[in-house]
Amino acid sequence: MSLFDSAPLASLDDTKRPLAERMRPQRLEDYAGQTHILGPGKPLRVQIERDELQSLILWGPPGVGKTSIAKLIAGMTRCEFVPFSAVLSGIKEIKAVMLDAERIRRTGKRTVLFVDEIHRFNKAQQDAFLPYVERGDVILIGATTENPSFEVVSALLSRAKVYALKALTQEEIIGLLERALPVLNVQASHDILSQIAVHSNGDARSAYNILELASGVAKDGALDIESVESVLGRKMLLYDKSGEEHFNLISALHKSIRSSDVDAALYWLARMLAAGEDRMYVARRLVRMAIEDIGMADPRAMEQAMAAQQVVHFLGTPEGDQALGQVAIYLAIAPKSDAAYKALNQAVAVAETEVAEPVPMQLRNASTKAMKQWGYGEGYQHAHEFEGGVNQMECLPEHLRGRTFYQPTDRGVEQRISQRLEELRARHKTR
Repeated sequence: MSLFDSAPLASLDDTKRPLAERMRPQRLEDYAGQTHILGPGKPLRVQIERDELQSLILWGPPGVGKTSIAKLIAGMTRCEFVPFSAVLSGIKEIKAVMLDAERIRRTGKRTVLFVDEIHRFNKAQQDAFLPYVERGDVILIGATTENPSFEVVSALLSRAKVYALKALTQEEIIGLLERALPVLNVQASHDILSQIAVHSNGDARSAYNILELASGVAKDGALDIESVESVLGRKMLLYDKSGEEHFNLISALHKSIRSSDVDAALYWLARMLAAGEDRMYVARRLVRMAIEDIGMADPRAMEQAMAAQQVVHFLGTPEGDQALGQVAIYLAIAPKSDAAYKALNQAVAVAETEVAEPVPMQLRNASTKAMKQWGYGEGYQHAHEFEGGVNQMECLPEHLRGRTFYQPTDRGVEQRISQRLEELRARHKTR
């Protein structure tokens, strides 16, 4: 019996199918996300519309629409669609499918072979696809959550175009959930859908599952917080990443660190993480705190914050959360100083409001003979030729001479910086 034989199945109640399957898009216009490859004029969309498809690998996190893309491609290009699981199949099944695909090709019809989790096939199994892909018996569409460069054999990789898919945004997930509400015959507020979107972490299938399960326990067709919490098995923190509570929590974290309150800093950080806040946003704000509130009192604070950002990027969640907690502790206990922050702000204010005098001649570079004749570089003192590497040359414009912007505190490393700065300024005063 051919694998392409499709004997009519007994009619199934559509409401018994999983919501994610019922909501699978039937048109490109209904597909959410991946506009970088499926938007108007983008490469994959153009190939589909022109029916000039080649074998491809769809690489992305779970629930972003890899299977949906494959089914849309098969439907729009009028190809036979054969789903194939790398978890359940081996070389014997591959060869059986390929023989049928070859027979179908002789009738003038092409076959889209969709291989889910292609990274689970070993080298020999992946190599079994090669002759059929090369002859054009099948259009291979592989889906993987792993980096194809490491998990797909090079021979197969060279014959397929790799498209990287992105996790869906919160707004894209909300849009999908709003379209699913009439299907489930329930109502839900935007805030509730936002929380489901946050907890799904860019995975549409996960979001659909939460919504479907919560709708089953909803009262009178109205989805509430209790319904969703019963599905998640934990308290749901109402938190809009673009709303007031978002700014309230980051403000609380910032002010706790500025106040050197370690425990409060950890609590507000935990609140943000539990609510699904973007980890890279938290990392960026911690870097800013290191610059704004600690500065030169502990110059390593910025290094620690940047290291945490790299850890979050490298490890993701939940492992990267520990790095955020560690740097929050470091910043909270570090000596505080906003002297460098205020110094730059004062210098910027002067630059923007006062007369912009020409650069003094001694600081200009005489890159031509004529410029040297005009006095460029005249009076320049090379610091390394002076005792202690400190010259007595004036570097500020004339009307700003004697102006100081940076006033270090006596806290942390700035205590030593202050002593050094006093020495430097004293030597400069002898000019």
